[in-house]
Amino acid sequence: MTIKVGILQTGSPPPPLPERFGSYSVMVQELLGPQHEYTTFDVRKGELPARADSCAAYVITGSASGVYDGDAWIDGLKQFVRDASGQSAMVGICFGHQLLAEAFGGQVVKSPRGWGIGLHSYDVRARAAWMDDAESIAVPASHQDQIVKLPADARLLGGSEFTPYGIVEYPQRRAMSLQSHPEFSPEYAAALIELRRSSKYTNEQADRALQTLRKPNDRARVGAWLAEFLRSNVRG
Repeated sequence: MTIKVGILQTGSPPPPLPERFGSYSVMVQELLGPQHEYTTFDVRKGELPARADSCAAYVITGSASGVYDGDAWIDGLKQFVRDASGQSAMVGICFGHQLLAEAFGGQVVKSPRGWGIGLHSYDVRARAAWMDDAESIAVPASHQDQIVKLPADARLLGGSEFTPYGIVEYPQRRAMSLQSHPEFSPEYAAALIELRRSSKYTNEQADRALQTLRKPNDRARVGAWLAEFLRSNVRG
């Protein structure tokens, strides 16, 4: 099944990493597979689809920005996802996860828990039809903002002690989101940590996170979840 997917790109890897790993849009496309038709919108430059139903599905990427920053492009994106709610399937990743929550009535803050980096595990607490029988998933993460209040119509699917609201679905809105980064390869996640060593993270934090990235991960499994979510939520 070929789906017209709009990638709402809200950030980019810091230099020089794009030369090795490509853009966030490229990473999302690699995660979801080559069978779909992709269009990338650089939201930070004011690019948004002409209509909410321009694409059958949307994926909102990660970003270095905070959803509470109040930038014009962030407010415009919040309005767009409210307009698209129920019309097109939507997936939010990291910043996208937080943006959907804020747009639909939740709250996001800079967490007092600090940075979450390396491979993070989320326990599955409820199972949606598009998921398999995994009891937990381990996926790269990179964030310091977190959802602290879910929208009233959100269904919590999974999380951890560090990230209580790690996987969320909005069944009536045909949307889901996750705080982790299934599109990040362990190699990219490691390169990002090394780039930020001693600036955003202490050496101890960086070393500990790098150790976790050597363990097996569930990126392929989560990619299959997202593909099944899109397949079952796009309008025929």
